[in-house]
Amino acid sequence: MPKYVVRYGAMRVLGVMEPSGERRFCRGMRVIVRTERGLEAGEVLCEASEEKLRDLPEVKTGRVLREMTDSDALELKRIREQEEEEEFEVCLRCIAKLGLDMQLVDVEHIFGGERIVVYYLADGRVDFRELVKMLAGEFQTRIEMRQIGVRDEAKLMADYGDCGKPVCCNTHLVTIPPVSMKMAKLQKATLDPTKISGRCGRLKCCLRYEYQTYEELQRQLPPIGCRVMTPAGRARVIAHEILAGQVVVETEDRARKLVDARSVTRLANGKGRGPASRAGREEAS
Repeated sequence: MPKYVVRYGAMRVLGVMEPSGERRFCRGMRVIVRTERGLEAGEVLCEASEEKLRDLPEVKTGRVLREMTDSDALELKRIREQEEEEEFEVCLRCIAKLGLDMQLVDVEHIFGGERIVVYYLADGRVDFRELVKMLAGEFQTRIEMRQIGVRDEAKLMADYGDCGKPVCCNTHLVTIPPVSMKMAKLQKATLDPTKISGRCGRLKCCLRYEYQTYEELQRQLPPIGCRVMTPAGRARVIAHEILAGQVVVETEDRARKLVDARSVTRLANGKGRGPASRAGREEAS
């Protein structure tokens, strides 16, 4: 029997699950699974082929017990709309009573009731031992404290991005990749922080998606600063139009022209900066 890649939990964890019986499952099916945390609700994404497994950096394991029934769906709705709301309020009161320097983000009640996961933000380490005792006594179940970052907060709480689609971190991203201003500059994105920042306040993850393509295309262009021969004569490359495959050149009479990169030839003694050192100066024109 094939195994399946299943997404489950508030943090949308991916796991490779083995079915309990002979039942086969299809993409999009809502299922009840057993993980190391307990009984949880999940969604089948695909069969766990070798190709798919290579794309998963960390593989959690578990078992698919059954397809979610109508009663399971009602119970899941009750947990999210009633129990988690009440548990969140109790956590807020306990944190305020103990005077802990932490920001409560979300509370996740595992479907089977085996544990409650408390997600919080904090600048440093927090001694939450008394808080755990108070919550365990209140809820009569295991309490797990999870300190998260602002990107994880967006993964838990955000809905839609500026593009009008669900945020990437809450849909298809398995891990959240590092993003730098260098990537925005190379792609000639606006440098206005309000327009290139995501719901988490950090640079948008999508700035990384096409960065490698931009780098590959940039390597095919003559470096900025090098001397080239154009149909109009000798010139110096001063900027790139990477996607168009064009370069901006300045001729010997100081005229600036946009020409196709295929129509220029780099001179033997031409000098220029390599891609790594010039990436931050692509805006020059």
